[in-house]
Amino acid sequence: MKKIAVIGSGGSGKSTFSRKLGEKLSIEVFHLDAVLWKPDWEAVTKEQQKMIQHQLIAKSQWIIDGNYNGTLDIRLRAADCIIFMDLPRSLCLYRVLLRMVRYRNKQRPDMATGCEERFNFSFLKWVWMYPINKRPGVLKKLEQYHGKKEIIILKSPKEVQQFLENIKSESTVTIP
Repeated sequence: MKKIAVIGSGGSGKSTFSRKLGEKLSIEVFHLDAVLWKPDWEAVTKEQQKMIQHQLIAKSQWIIDGNYNGTLDIRLRAADCIIFMDLPRSLCLYRVLLRMVRYRNKQRPDMATGCEERFNFSFLKWVWMYPINKRPGVLKKLEQYHGKKEIIILKSPKEVQQFLENIKSESTVTIP
């Protein structure tokens, strides 16, 4: 595991998980939310998204967390391990609401400079609808890599914790 893509719904814990995994494996972590936004929530162009991600995947090792379905294939093709945070939507929604309150008018550690947390109803709706609108497509993409890449699906906070506890520094993993 040297090139790891971490995907999942908003609020699934991708950034926190990636940070902890990066510490355990001594691998640099890239949060797409931090590199694909400019101040005041101005998104970089699709071409810039592709260019930035191609630069990231060219590194010898990395952990990249984020969805960005339009460029997801760039990361999935380059990864040797794909971790899908497939947690219940009620938990994801709760975490997003908690995050909105905790970081209100402040910048989260995994966000771009100048992008303060704010209440965003459309994002809440996206999180709630993720299992219906996005999850089936993600699972279909993961099927394409079955047997070709290490695919890990974590379905609960307990599984996430067990995974992190069982991982050895720069070595193999015992999957819960």
